[in-house]
Amino acid sequence: MKRLFSIIALLLAACAAQAQTYRSEEHTFIVKRVLGGLSHPWSLAFLPDGRMLITEREGRLRIAKDGRLEPQPVAGLPPVTLYGQGGLMGLALHPNYAHNGLVYWSYASRGADGVGTEVARGKLVGNRIEGAEVIFRQNPKGTTGRHFGSRLVFDRAGFLYLTLGDRGEQDRAQRPDDHADSVIRLHDDGKAPKGNPFVGKPGWKPEKYTLGNRNLQGAALHPATGLLWTHEHGPQGGDEVNVIRAGVNYGWPVITYGVNYGLGTKIGEGTHKEGMAQPLHRWVPSIAPSGMAFYVGDRFPRWQGDLFVGALKDQMLVRLKLKGETVVREERMLKGVLGRIRDVRAAPDGYLYLLTDESDGVLVRLEPAG
Repeated sequence: MKRLFSIIALLLAACAAQAQTYRSEEHTFIVKRVLGGLSHPWSLAFLPDGRMLITEREGRLRIAKDGRLEPQPVAGLPPVTLYGQGGLMGLALHPNYAHNGLVYWSYASRGADGVGTEVARGKLVGNRIEGAEVIFRQNPKGTTGRHFGSRLVFDRAGFLYLTLGDRGEQDRAQRPDDHADSVIRLHDDGKAPKGNPFVGKPGWKPEKYTLGNRNLQGAALHPATGLLWTHEHGPQGGDEVNVIRAGVNYGWPVITYGVNYGLGTKIGEGTHKEGMAQPLHRWVPSIAPSGMAFYVGDRFPRWQGDLFVGALKDQMLVRLKLKGETVVREERMLKGVLGRIRDVRAAPDGYLYLLTDESDGVLVRLEPAG
């Protein structure tokens, strides 16, 4: 038996030695494939029992366990509309999930005035969602297939944040009576908190927490301050990282560091305007960011507190070194290695997990080399 264990150990060591090693400025790591066979995966959540939930844009919620994908999708979700960039997207667990089993997801849904982002919740029981209910519907919806958002994050006080895009219609971005182009803040049952900045203002949607955000596809809580950080797509250039604060106007499309696609012409009034926030960080040209996470594990100690952002167009992982709310260093990693990185998650096991947005998408994790 001892001989058998020795042989197994040697085989595992040989496999590790053959794994591709990547060197970053702070750590040397390998990229380990956890599982494949995913169809355009969008978001990832870690269950307390070690299983993972993964959304596929086509409308399937999948469970992964011990490196294997359960063959049948989770049942019991309301119908999802696959439309352009929209489908089944964001995913979050209730802060008290261990006791109530509630899962939240965002998705595209068709209504009388088009297709828009909605949020539903339900209790995960085995491989089925029980008691699914819609707790938020974007109003109005829209006719284009672009810019649905859509990330879900709970803060430390138990408020639920939803990020929404402008649906490809710039004129909606500054409208008070439109959910589009905003960060939305809700109670866990979907009601608008009384402390939201526009509650009671005539003509304003009470769920709105910000305005002027073009298309936010990354959101995460800062591990020290508890504030919500987001990133958003610019047009041709002008991707942004922002710290989200109540009632702030982030400028789109009045101000932007991007230009009109294919034309290079100015959008709006330039890059600055009084009363509109400047981004904390920006990318020109665009990298098409998607997914983001602060690293807080112990596997990579020199990455502690760094912000990691996936990129679709540039197919890479970006690491931002921070000092307070200032980016002091940017490192670009894994460029062209994995494909389009859709989601980035710092896991309870201390590793960093990445989802790729492909027809045969994969889930990988970054592990320290050696």
